[in-house]
Amino acid sequence: MRKQIRDEVISITPIDAIERDDISRCLAWIDSGTDLCRVAKPATPPMHLVSYVVVVDDGHILLVDHRNAQLWLPPGGHVEPGEHPRVTVDRELEEELGFVASHPIEPPLFVTITTTVGLTAGHTDVSLWYVVRASRHHSFKFDEAEEGEFRDARWFPFNEVPLERTDPHMKRFLTKLENNKLLAS
Repeated sequence: MRKQIRDEVISITPIDAIERDDISRCLAWIDSGTDLCRVAKPATPPMHLVSYVVVVDDGHILLVDHRNAQLWLPPGGHVEPGEHPRVTVDRELEEELGFVASHPIEPPLFVTITTTVGLTAGHTDVSLWYVVRASRHHSFKFDEAEEGEFRDARWFPFNEVPLERTDPHMKRFLTKLENNKLLAS
């Protein structure tokens, strides 16, 4: 599986020097032989692989108000040992939003390496950002219970994403997404 994960990272065309550096760091991490997937909550090993599921439609992005991170984030989750990151995308779409993508999951558009914040702050997520196209009018569901993972889920126009309360790389991602018009619509 390590080779397939490496291939996902190599497929990404960096938008800037930050992403070039993240790709390089990510490849070195993959090649190091260390565990890539979280094996125990909240953060063992302290650096692990995540698949973001970036659901978009016509200049809008679906974000979830994540209780633990205390941020508006794309849905997604930790890649399980032996699981391809695209399988994680399919699994998380169904678990977190209750639907299945209407198209095959394509290679990730973006990669980031980020120190987490919120209630379990301090570990490092290596996040592959996968774009999934879906209609804003398509129904989705999320766990609204008080102990659920999310407080809310909603669509934001790209220019109204609450950048002060989202992933620190969101603005760069949206720029990349808008530069790749086919994915944004």
